[in-house]
Amino acid sequence: MDRRRFVASGLVASLSTTVLENRTFAAAETTSRKRIAFLGTVVHQHSHAQHFLDRFAMGYNWGGMWQAPRLDIASIFIDQFPKDDLAKARIAKYKLKAVPTIADALTLGTEKLAVDGVVLIAEHGDYPVNEKGQKRYPRYQWFQEIVKVFEKTGQSCPVFNDKHLSTDWEECVKMVADARRLRFPFLAGFSLPATRRLPSIDLPLGVPLEESVCVGYGGVDSYDIHGLETAQCMSERRQGGEVGVSSVLALKGQKVWEELARPERKSTRQLLVAALSRSHNLPVEGGYPSDPISFDWARKALLDSTAYLIEHRDGFRTTMLLAPIRDFNYAGLRKDTGEILSCQMYLPMPSYGATTADFFNPLARHIENMILTGQAPYPVERTLLTSGMVIGGVDSLHAGQSLVKTPKLAVKYAGPKESTYWRE
Repeated sequence: MDRRRFVASGLVASLSTTVLENRTFAAAETTSRKRIAFLGTVVHQHSHAQHFLDRFAMGYNWGGMWQAPRLDIASIFIDQFPKDDLAKARIAKYKLKAVPTIADALTLGTEKLAVDGVVLIAEHGDYPVNEKGQKRYPRYQWFQEIVKVFEKTGQSCPVFNDKHLSTDWEECVKMVADARRLRFPFLAGFSLPATRRLPSIDLPLGVPLEESVCVGYGGVDSYDIHGLETAQCMSERRQGGEVGVSSVLALKGQKVWEELARPERKSTRQLLVAALSRSHNLPVEGGYPSDPISFDWARKALLDSTAYLIEHRDGFRTTMLLAPIRDFNYAGLRKDTGEILSCQMYLPMPSYGATTADFFNPLARHIENMILTGQAPYPVERTLLTSGMVIGGVDSLHAGQSLVKTPKLAVKYAGPKESTYWRE
């Protein structure tokens, strides 16, 4: 059943518009509760839309207790209903108002904006793939539909966009420019900057940082954004703030290790070993590990890796390695003391049939806070720049693993005074 046929069905017509009505775990409703429009590409087990929808409709654990949703879902727009769909069951369970268009989700069929926030989860689903291997999720297109409603009604509200902004740099720039032009809070990205850290460390704002390294896992144009966010939420705290990226070089396999073995990459090798030493999922052969953790061990055990080697406009360097491990680990080098600071961004995957992943909790809370207060917890420029880094990495791979100059990535911003990671 496609979206339009489902929305037109009698089932949807019978659903209540109130998310938490008659639910024993819900906080008492009041007329002052703010409401959101929830937009999702597809809802199946472990899809991003499933994780966020459950939290905004049912709640999540927080501070050792169950946190009922602090917002109501006024409307829900789902684009695709595959065989493993959970959207229809969730809509019935939570008594949501399903609508056929994004405009209806924001206006509820009126001439005015009828919600206090928009949550855009365009991740997972069956969408076209371009010649570079990038899946063209409709994030930009949906965002423009939101903007059209804002322009038509003369009203706006906070918007959250899951993961990177777009696979096209000009589209990324326009999304941020539209938010600035219409003056609405805009938050984007994923859970890595907001999740727990092991150990629970932070970099002082204004630290004289020289280089950052992240070692994570996953594929190009999907998990690379996670590794880059892991590094960037730390790197942006350096002295002078972020000033943008001048070039990106993406390499695969043996070329990664040949580049990292060069004499001028000594500090990168040291940071790589420090980041790997935070991992609890290193590959082993007949013991733990087969050899001491070192660069020589890594180049043998992690041969099948992809690296993005990023030069910033102020001489700062970021290296992101996607390797055959199962966690995300950071290391940074202080210029003043030579100290290496490292941690794991804790992102444990759900198992044993579980449908929840607790690392979504702090990001869901940041979204709630933004809609409740009208203030984004950290600059959307972080996601603008990391989106551009991903585009640069994909372009470099598509160009035969060649250096790509990125003069357009002159994104300047300062990180938030208070880091936003989960300190529980």
